[in-house]
Amino acid sequence: MPLLHWLNKDEALNTARHVSYRLRELLAEDGSIWVSIDDGEGHYLKVMLDEIFGRQSFVASIIWEKRKTRENRRVFSFNHDYVLLYAKNKTIFDKTRNALPISDEIKARYKNPDDDPRGDWQSISALAQAGHGTPNQFYEFKTPTGRVISPPPGNCWRYTKERMLREVVDKRIWFGKDGNNVPRIKKFLSESASKGVTPETIWKADVAGTTDSAKKHITQIFGKSIFDTPKPEELLGLVLRIATNPGDLVLDSFLGSGTTAAVAHKMGRRYIGVEMGDHAVTHCQPRLKKVIEGEQGGISKAVEWQSGGGFRFYRLGETVFDEFGTIKTDIGFHALAAHIWFMETRLPLVGKVKSPLLGVHQGTAYYLLYNGILGDRRPQGGNVLTGAVLKSLPAHDGPRVVYGETTRFGSARLDAECVTFKQIPYDVRTR
Repeated sequence: MPLLHWLNKDEALNTARHVSYRLRELLAEDGSIWVSIDDGEGHYLKVMLDEIFGRQSFVASIIWEKRKTRENRRVFSFNHDYVLLYAKNKTIFDKTRNALPISDEIKARYKNPDDDPRGDWQSISALAQAGHGTPNQFYEFKTPTGRVISPPPGNCWRYTKERMLREVVDKRIWFGKDGNNVPRIKKFLSESASKGVTPETIWKADVAGTTDSAKKHITQIFGKSIFDTPKPEELLGLVLRIATNPGDLVLDSFLGSGTTAAVAHKMGRRYIGVEMGDHAVTHCQPRLKKVIEGEQGGISKAVEWQSGGGFRFYRLGETVFDEFGTIKTDIGFHALAAHIWFMETRLPLVGKVKSPLLGVHQGTAYYLLYNGILGDRRPQGGNVLTGAVLKSLPAHDGPRVVYGETTRFGSARLDAECVTFKQIPYDVRTR
């Protein structure tokens, strides 16, 4: 699972530190985290992420050309941002990351001057640096015209002599039209296209989009520009193409204008977007609805997006735990009840609970004794399981799980009553 964290320039780094620690725990073993940052805070962020993920997990610092026009009103025209890339396990990521498709610009370099039946090709040097060569890569070589060629100083042949002769027979070595040039290796488009190309660390605006193109796209969707620095779908498309495959799960912890979710939807990835601002309702949700209806901006034509799919929209409830993993002392009954119900059943608690009975799941009834005061162990306080309290609980003919501050029953009595007692807060887990 890749994690997208688009860090705004005015967001405090200590906030980023806290979030990044949390995100690290969510990464799959082959997952990666991509963090967007500007030039002002980029170097501080790099040091912080090295601390959190380990320097050995650093993969690349990508330069994104976010604008193509010159800004003459400033001392320098800041035309780029950074995208810092870390992997949970760099060895696994190196093996599983995807290559990028060959662009039209690269395809234009392939020709077929000798009418090779294998199609268009381009040539690369048959030489390599001598410092990396073995003894059998230093030899004299004859061209078809009989010209004898040796590697120039500081170089060796890329292939051994035996390999070079085999490549000549297979017509994979090019000596020029007259057969007298220094040999070069033929690389065929048909073979290169299947492998793709290695991603580079400079992403030009023509490929990755710009902030300006993203603004225009947002304006097309909503009729007005609503963000100063939205991310273009093309940028996110590159990230997801490299780091994920269809069906993979993508998390954007600062969803913003909803670009990550929109791109993930169009590319057949599962996704989770988190956003605290009102635009989660006013912009993210409507944008995804338009994507489902077949919105054609951004990467739609490139990925042949038509329409379809769906998503679920959730509102985050009251916070149950503090930063230390302890139940908050002022937590309300419903918030605690909802967490316990989900913890036990992995299902959401629907509606407001009006009694200690939270519900029945797979034959087991779940109860919560909680009057809003953690640590109240008085029998008359309503948080303690006593004979009178048990008798007052909504009846259930089957196993019962009761959460409370404490119980006056011993294990034998609990077994006789078919009750499993769980103590607050010790049996209430964060996960």
